[in-house]
Amino acid sequence: MVDIIHIDQEWLLAINGAHAPWLDQLFWYISQAWLWIPLYALLIGLLIGQFGWKKGLLYTVALIAAVGLSDYVSSGIIKGIVCRLRPTHEPALAGLVHIVNGYTGGQYGFVSSHAANTMSLAVLFGLIWRQKNNHGWWLMVYVAVNCYSRMYLGVHYPGDILGGLMVGTIMALAVYGVCRWVDCKANAGDAGASEPRGS
Repeated sequence: MVDIIHIDQEWLLAINGAHAPWLDQLFWYISQAWLWIPLYALLIGLLIGQFGWKKGLLYTVALIAAVGLSDYVSSGIIKGIVCRLRPTHEPALAGLVHIVNGYTGGQYGFVSSHAANTMSLAVLFGLIWRQKNNHGWWLMVYVAVNCYSRMYLGVHYPGDILGGLMVGTIMALAVYGVCRWVDCKANAGDAGASEPRGS
């Protein structure tokens, strides 16, 4: 039988072990939410520019909702149920995990909120953006570097990342379904209002 936990630990140590001082600082900053504020502002600007203020702001709220749901489900529900220790808190890995700037994260790591949140943002934006026949999947680079940074910093196993990616995808699809329903309702209302009344 394949020991998935052991494989997960080995992959984490391989990623975390390939470190250098300049990479430590690079991935430390990549993992900080504030670094990506210009990207978030760009996404909002793109949505408003492409869809107009009304629909653009609606989609912005949808993105915020998807990320909020992903964060709540991953951190507020799943971590407390699974209770899987982060690599930085795992006694069996004591002294083996390279810790950057003293950062060890919270006690539990499954699933990764960073993975869930970034994935929900990227998937939902991609689904919205393709309505105009545009490609929004370049945001997967943003997801990838964030997820790698969490493993590099030793605070998440690859399994934590995969779980987070699944949660983020599900939340994005759910919110997108609501968006499509709202759009259909709005379009039906507009069509009804534009029809001439019978005399």
